[in-house]
Amino acid sequence: MKPVIWFAILAVLVAALSWLLAQEGGGDYNHGQVGIFADYFRFSPTSNNTVNFVGFGARTAFNVSRFGQIEAEMNYDFQRNFTTTFNNGVTTSFVTTKVRPLTGLFGPKFETPGPFKFFVTGKVGFINFTRTSAAVTPGTVGNAIAGVGNGGTHFAMYPGAGFESFWGPFGMRLEAGDEVYLNNGTFNNLRVTFGPQLRF
Repeated sequence: MKPVIWFAILAVLVAALSWLLAQEGGGDYNHGQVGIFADYFRFSPTSNNTVNFVGFGARTAFNVSRFGQIEAEMNYDFQRNFTTTFNNGVTTSFVTTKVRPLTGLFGPKFETPGPFKFFVTGKVGFINFTRTSAAVTPGTVGNAIAGVGNGGTHFAMYPGAGFESFWGPFGMRLEAGDEVYLNNGTFNNLRVTFGPQLRF
């Protein structure tokens, strides 16, 4: 069975468990939240080679207690950032790449109470490296998702931390962590996300 199928089965089971636990909580906290984000992925396949990818993603979380959530997210990195420093300034440019990492992660998130929250998270999932020269469209993103489980898919782990703040149902979130994947060795990669959220 493909890893993505196991991931989907686990996601459904944990979401159902999260919902049941939330019913036991008496309704004194929100049910969960959804959000979108911009993603920066500092891909380091070797110690001498680093690629700065940027893309977008989405996440959803369901509360299991006042201080804990179960969260799932997926992001697609489709551009590469080139930054050059000169003695008279810095230039940066974004170019659509042929290698486009797709990441899916799932796991717990623990947060402090209040409108301004600090949180830590630890997730597991996959990273898939697809190659295409096609324009970035919903179809190419769908093709990348359909390709999960092929030879370019690797097990991934992600410990991270960040801050989020809400004004009523709307909020913003900043997070950073180490996206580790396994491919005949362990590879550490910085990942930073930022974007709006809606809680319900």
